[in-house]
Amino acid sequence: MASMISSSPSTFSISRSSYQPLQSLDYRSQFREFWGGNKLKIIFTTLIFLVLFVFFSLVSRTDHFKYKDPKQPPTVRINDLLNRMTLAEKIGQMAQIERAVATTDVMKNYFIGSVLSGGGSVPKKKAKPQDWVDMINKFQNGSLSTRLRIPMIYGIDAVHGNNNLYNATIFPHNIGLGVTRDPQLVKRIGAATALEVRAAGIPYAFAPCIAVCRDPRWGRCYESYSEDPKIVDSMTEIISGLQGDLPANYPKRYPYVAGKNNVAACAKHFVGDGGTNKGINENNTAINFNGFLNIHMVPYYRAIAKGVSTVMVSFSSWNGVKMHANNDLITGFLKEKLGFQGIVISDWEGIDKITYPPGSNYSYSVLAGVSAGLDMVMIPNNYTRFLNDLTYLIENKRIPMSRIDDAVKRILRVKFALGLFENPYADTILSNHVGSQEHRELAREAVRKSLVLLKNQNSTDKDKKPLLPLAKKASKILVAGTHAFNLGYQCGGWTIEWKGFKGNNQTTGTTILDAVKSTVDPSTEVDYIENPSTEVIKSNNFSCAIVVVGEPPYAETSGDSFNLTILDPGPSVIQNVCANLKCVVVIVSGRPVIIEPYMEMIDSLVAAWLPGTEGQGIADILFGDYGFTGRLARTWFKSIDQLPMNVGDDVYDPLFPFGFGLTT
Repeated sequence: MASMISSSPSTFSISRSSYQPLQSLDYRSQFREFWGGNKLKIIFTTLIFLVLFVFFSLVSRTDHFKYKDPKQPPTVRINDLLNRMTLAEKIGQMAQIERAVATTDVMKNYFIGSVLSGGGSVPKKKAKPQDWVDMINKFQNGSLSTRLRIPMIYGIDAVHGNNNLYNATIFPHNIGLGVTRDPQLVKRIGAATALEVRAAGIPYAFAPCIAVCRDPRWGRCYESYSEDPKIVDSMTEIISGLQGDLPANYPKRYPYVAGKNNVAACAKHFVGDGGTNKGINENNTAINFNGFLNIHMVPYYRAIAKGVSTVMVSFSSWNGVKMHANNDLITGFLKEKLGFQGIVISDWEGIDKITYPPGSNYSYSVLAGVSAGLDMVMIPNNYTRFLNDLTYLIENKRIPMSRIDDAVKRILRVKFALGLFENPYADTILSNHVGSQEHRELAREAVRKSLVLLKNQNSTDKDKKPLLPLAKKASKILVAGTHAFNLGYQCGGWTIEWKGFKGNNQTTGTTILDAVKSTVDPSTEVDYIENPSTEVIKSNNFSCAIVVVGEPPYAETSGDSFNLTILDPGPSVIQNVCANLKCVVVIVSGRPVIIEPYMEMIDSLVAAWLPGTEGQGIADILFGDYGFTGRLARTWFKSIDQLPMNVGDDVYDPLFPFGFGLTT
């Protein structure tokens, strides 16, 4: 019989005699026979295959997206994500833009890393927490619709409470808190502020300011706790309130945020912003290196040790070098010597101001700022210009990719610390904390502890009896002055609006007048006359007077002052009232002001600083429910000619020295 198959190295054939038509073969019966005998084997093999397929798919997926796995160490997640990012995605992370120019599409198309609210920039007037959350989540939707789904981080200036938010608790500004010398009180304020910031869906607060203000002519002096770096250093305890207590074994100098009740904090403004010439905002701080380290750098050591998440660079210069372009201090000292591992962020249009006039050579400013060590740039409006210029500088080898990767790693590190990858969306779970009674009581306590009694008897009074505390039961009390019934003046700048507001209608709180009325005996009559005439004062048989005067609200450069006078008609109110009645004068101001010419006629003098919404704390002290305990955290000068003057100076002749404060 001839072979069915014949073969050679080059051929393969089937013999004709062996060929049969296909239909003559019974495949159906063969299949049934095969299936019947191997059914269980096939099912079992298929199941094993499916299980193995799913298992290896999951393993492969976990390995493929390590940055999405919260069980992975932060460094592994950061490196995994960084290696997947394009240049456009990296530089987008370095951009922080204002909410007014942010949209869902902008976030998606430009991979924007952060959005902020400038002072007074809100979703709408008197916006509620839900309005904030809805706005923030729209921006987040854009970020999460990108290829890598990197969440954005929203930031806000919460410098004495969540001060942009309607109905929030507004705490005393830092100048008052420094008077308390109570780090634990400040820590509690930080924790309360974090809750009210998170209540609006915001995870990042541009606070605290740890400037050491050496000249009260500076328009930001009220943002400083003291002229003494030791007091400012102690007040960095607020960082632990904002972010949570650092665990014992947590890596040193790395950013830390405890959970969803806390926020990423920001130590600002690095460095020397409180020592500028004549207190001029954004000016030059001329001081040798040792003085610089021993005064202005002191609070940053502890802030970094506490795991502060971000550091904001100052507009000012040191010995003629703009801080935003100072590689030696940002990279050489802050990052390398101090080992800071968080984000270095610019101030508002900070890189623009590297040149004069600002923005005149923007490409150079981007080069200088990013090369100096800026990681995130608060643009805040013209983001395409920044992104285009930075891209050009990188592609043309002017800025190395290593610098960009360092910046992005730091940004991702903070986002992972915040848990944004696991919980990117804002919510209103904490909205009941906004303006809560507990927080208002805390603010009221802070007001009491921040008051300083500077005088308590009239030098011309024969009896020499102290006026304070006032009697709650009196026939009639006069309350006078521009600041007695003005919640906006009481809160100061950075409240609802960037430069603050005037009047009582833009948020809720207790004015000093209302506090007096609620404290005195029901039988006591309280008359409020903002600027009473001599005739009215003499004809009303007042028992005594409370005169509340001070400065109008201001912020930053608009607050720079070369006279430091009380707002008109404050001086004439003091003279008219105190010349005819026993009077206590309450100064509401962001710094010491000129008061020496009126001292002889004043019976009692109280420095109330900028107490915030809880004016009841002032009445608590004036009427003796609590005693005065505050001591000056900065020198009170006699005349403007003495400035700058600080404790420890060779020539030191103040009206009231650093540390002064009477008690009752």
